[in-house]
Amino acid sequence: MSGLDLDVVVPGRVTAALTAEPGEVVAVIGPNGAGKSSLLGAVSGLVPAEGHVRLGGRDLLRLPARERNVGIVVQDKGLFPHLCGVENVAFGPRSRGVPRAEARTVAREWLERLAIGEHASRRPRELSGGQAQRVAIARALAHQPDLLLLDEPFAGLDVGVAAGLRIELTRHLASYDGITLLVTHDAIDALTLADRVLVIDEGAVAQVGTPADVAARPRTEHVARLVGLNVIREADRFRCFGPGAVTVSLARPEGSARNLWRGTVLSAAPHGDAIRLLVSAGPELIADVTPAATRELGLEPGREVWLSVKETAVDTYSLTPQETDKVRP
Repeated sequence: MSGLDLDVVVPGRVTAALTAEPGEVVAVIGPNGAGKSSLLGAVSGLVPAEGHVRLGGRDLLRLPARERNVGIVVQDKGLFPHLCGVENVAFGPRSRGVPRAEARTVAREWLERLAIGEHASRRPRELSGGQAQRVAIARALAHQPDLLLLDEPFAGLDVGVAAGLRIELTRHLASYDGITLLVTHDAIDALTLADRVLVIDEGAVAQVGTPADVAARPRTEHVARLVGLNVIREADRFRCFGPGAVTVSLARPEGSARNLWRGTVLSAAPHGDAIRLLVSAGPELIADVTPAATRELGLEPGREVWLSVKETAVDTYSLTPQETDKVRP
């Protein structure tokens, strides 16, 4: 199978370009409303789009959705409520002409692979959220799709259940010859499952790179927050620093610190051994302080504070011309 060459426009929602090779997993991340699900909808045929999605010598945008050989897993599972697990998974192969007995055999094999075989005869309402999502993933893979679309596959699952399913999915994607597009809000998914990351922000591509590169040098506030960093953009230059480098005080610090902001605490929540503050200071910034300092300074939502960061703690980087081309298709 050849690679994916995608260049699509969903009017009023998203404009994105991407190439991917067989076996590659691309995580699509960005804030709510950025256009991530619209991108997957365009590829699957559920959302009208302009441009092209070339895969295996065909432009998927020119084909009806049922002819695109795409597997889809969505947040609400999308299982047929009147069918048991086996029949749900067998639906894909049967819709492509595979005899019923053979399709059921394939379905049972996939359910076993995803550790849900013992519940194969149950209907969706009789399954837990994690079990239902395993059935949904089995159904998406059973007809051997060229392209697998995963839209928040772990959303709404307990942490332990999500972790177990993530391990299972990682194992199967390692042997999957097709291309996977994974929409996620979780940095763990992007860092552990993906070969590359596509960042969508305000309906456009903001960054493309390996998980390590995107985590080390985020170019949007959303991605910086996901990986626990602060990022400030100045034209095509980015300034990045960790929450532990931020000093929080009630009075304006003395001296002429270049990196200085006044703002209001929006939230304060435990984060490991520290308390992580979210502060609205022009940009929204995060700062880690000790529990003792939190009590002493009264760092609660609504508290006015000053934030300062030493210049030596700031990593500054710029877009290269090649990177600029990538994020402005």
